Amino acid sequence: MSEQGRENTSRTILNLAYVKSILIVDDSPLIRRSLRTVFEQQPDWAVCGEAEDGYEGIDKAKILQPDLIVIDLAMPRLNGISASRMLKKLVPATPIVMFTAFTNPSFRKAAFAAGLDAFVDKSEGTTSLVRSIQRLLSSELPIRSANAA
Repeated sequence: MSEQGRENTSRTILNLAYVKSILIVDDSPLIRRSLRTVFEQQPDWAVCGEAEDGYEGIDKAKILQPDLIVIDLAMPRLNGISASRMLKKLVPATPIVMFTAFTNPSFRKAAFAAGLDAFVDKSEGTTSLVRSIQRLLSSELPIRSANAA
C-alpha cells in the first residue's frame, strides 16, 4: 500500500472513532426511514441499526452497542418504557431518547422512572429531537432533557 493509501486509511479509522452510532426502535417503517435520513445528515452520526419493537431493540442493542438509542413508546410486543427499563440494565451508559406522540404527564413520569435521558414529542418534529441527541452525545455524562416533567 502506498504512503498516501496508508494515510487515508489511518484518517478514515480516526474519523470513525468520532462517529456516534444510533439505534432506532420504532414500529413504523416510515418513521424509521425518516429518522435515518435526518440522522445521517449529521456529519458525525451513523444509524447502526433499526428495530420494530422493544424485544428486537434489546437484541440489537446487545449486538450493536450503540452510542445512543431513539425509541418509541407505543410498539407491539414490548412498549418503549418496558424496553427502556431492560436496556438500562443491559447498556446502562447508553443514553435513551423517547420520541413519541404520547406525551401525557404519566407517560413522561414512567419514561424517566425507567431511566430515559430525554423525552421528545413527535409533534415538535425532528429539530427538537436532533437538539436533544446533540446534548446527550456531546456531554460526558447523560443529562436530562429540559422537557422532563
